[in-house]
Amino acid sequence: MATALITGVNGQDGSYLAEFLLSKGYEVIGMVRRSSTETSERIQHIQDDMTIVQGDLHDQSSLVALLEEYKPDEVYNLAAQSFVATSWSQAVLTGEVTAMGVTRLLEAIRLVNPQTRFYQASSSEMFGKCVETPQRETTSFYPRSPYGVAKVYGHWITVNYRESYNLFAVSGILFNHESPRRGLEFVTRKISNGAARIKLGLDKELRLGNLEAQRDWGFAGEYVQAMWHMLQLERPEDFVVGTGETHSVGEFCELAFNHVGLNYQDHVVKDPRFMRLSEVDRLKADPAKARQKLGWSPKVGFKDLVAMMVEADLKRLRDGNGLMDKR
Repeated sequence: MATALITGVNGQDGSYLAEFLLSKGYEVIGMVRRSSTETSERIQHIQDDMTIVQGDLHDQSSLVALLEEYKPDEVYNLAAQSFVATSWSQAVLTGEVTAMGVTRLLEAIRLVNPQTRFYQASSSEMFGKCVETPQRETTSFYPRSPYGVAKVYGHWITVNYRESYNLFAVSGILFNHESPRRGLEFVTRKISNGAARIKLGLDKELRLGNLEAQRDWGFAGEYVQAMWHMLQLERPEDFVVGTGETHSVGEFCELAFNHVGLNYQDHVVKDPRFMRLSEVDRLKADPAKARQKLGWSPKVGFKDLVAMMVEADLKRLRDGNGLMDKR
């Protein structure tokens, strides 16, 4: 039985990846930060099937101890300060976790067992102010936020450890991937939740920032499978993972509100408070390499993704408030 360590296992991607690896017979070790509040909602249904351990990307000794005790064959680094907006107000923290945390984990692997295979969660935010469209593995980076900058560091330190120490270390440059498990602060979940709340009479308006920003959106439950495929290759390589389609925030709003029989223009209000200090206007993946070498391609389309998220929020809100929608 193979053993995998997942940092950030209680996040959106971590929960889907843990499910996927368990279905393949892995022993899954899920690393979480010590916290006085409960943060395991996404993994409650599988918590008894894996081992939850405490560790922190700030603390290399905790990482070394986990690697020595559990001897994982694969390590998936999904932990990060991952909310772009917060990275401006907490730039140093973002650098410490999202950038330097990668180095601490790679160094721990180098010291304990260099044969361990390592996956780094890179991000399309690294492309930022894109120098070409679509973006592929060879596209230059131009990050436009402290989060994007930190992810660039994490990406290149992974390449450096691969080339310097011959580690099997790869980066998956994942474009925006969403699901009903996405945090409420992220724009896609903010929209799906907002549409559901307005439909159920809990709110009247939804305040958003830039509706013209365009992203390549896919379903997170499929993207974690690409992570696994990368660690099964004979030689380590980096991959762009996305749909190859781009849609605006406004289009996401339109589909979400249409799904519940509403016109988003009657409810969505542009609010300058939610505008980025430096915007990323358009991201679009070229996933050809992933399709050719990993045999991976997305199945859930944009419209189905939006509908999935809205339906999940409707159910959650109805169950939690004892409400019925009027569709």
